[in-house]
Amino acid sequence: MRTDVDHVILTRFNLPSEGAESTVRAKEGWLRTRVELFERYCLPSVENQTVRSFNWVIYFDPQSPEWLKARIDKLSRGSVFTPIYRARVSQAELVTDLRAVTGAKAPRLLTTNLDNDDGLASDFVARLQQVPVGEQRAAIYLVHGLIRSGTGLYLRTDRANAFCSVQEDWHSAQTCWADWHNLLGRTMNVIEIGGDPAWLQVIHGTNVSNRIRGRLTTVEAFEPLFGALLDGAVNPGRAALARDLLVARPGRYARDLGREALKRAAMSVLGKEGIDRLKAEWASRPVQRNQVSR
Repeated sequence: MRTDVDHVILTRFNLPSEGAESTVRAKEGWLRTRVELFERYCLPSVENQTVRSFNWVIYFDPQSPEWLKARIDKLSRGSVFTPIYRARVSQAELVTDLRAVTGAKAPRLLTTNLDNDDGLASDFVARLQQVPVGEQRAAIYLVHGLIRSGTGLYLRTDRANAFCSVQEDWHSAQTCWADWHNLLGRTMNVIEIGGDPAWLQVIHGTNVSNRIRGRLTTVEAFEPLFGALLDGAVNPGRAALARDLLVARPGRYARDLGREALKRAAMSVLGKEGIDRLKAEWASRPVQRNQVSR
């Protein structure tokens, strides 16, 4: 157990935000789908970590419906996460909350972002905490992960993924929420960690940015790290692997190149706030809600 770093995993569940996204996150269907995904993927993946020397803070809207508050109260009893209800979280409030939860016993703070519909490999925390403590603030990325779409599993490398962490001194803490996960490298050093897949993203009807990326892969090699999170995923046959290699992957690559070009253009015109509004408007479209597979 490390004593030189206080480690906190941070999750926004339905934290209110300005604009259309706050309406999306208040919708009954969105909330119920996210609770299902949280219980199916996110919560068990954190509970099954091989190293338990961390805290997990999840932020909720104080105006959440009573059924959600009751469910979270039940799930948090004796669990690994601490629910905090806030209408908004400023930088100062965030650091204050983290000090209260951890006791700020160590000289350094390590924060990790985890979305409520994603999952972690069982050794994610162990591998992250093996990173040596440095003197400068640094963003840390475990760059390899998996993407699940239905019964398909894809191996993905993302050098600035959403499972970002920031290691820094307590006295000047900015946390992993200091900027978009793919922009942290603009203001701090970056450490990239390779190795086995460390995270799992799930493609479903209510996420905005995630889409199939990477290459289609078999399941067995990753079951020791992800366990029940891969239940229902199937091994592709040779024909499916060949089709993915020769047809689907080149198509996804071309699609992503186009999206990146559009994103850069949008960033230059709209800025971060404008892009956030576009994402929120997309997420607010009517979506048929399906039962999460177990």
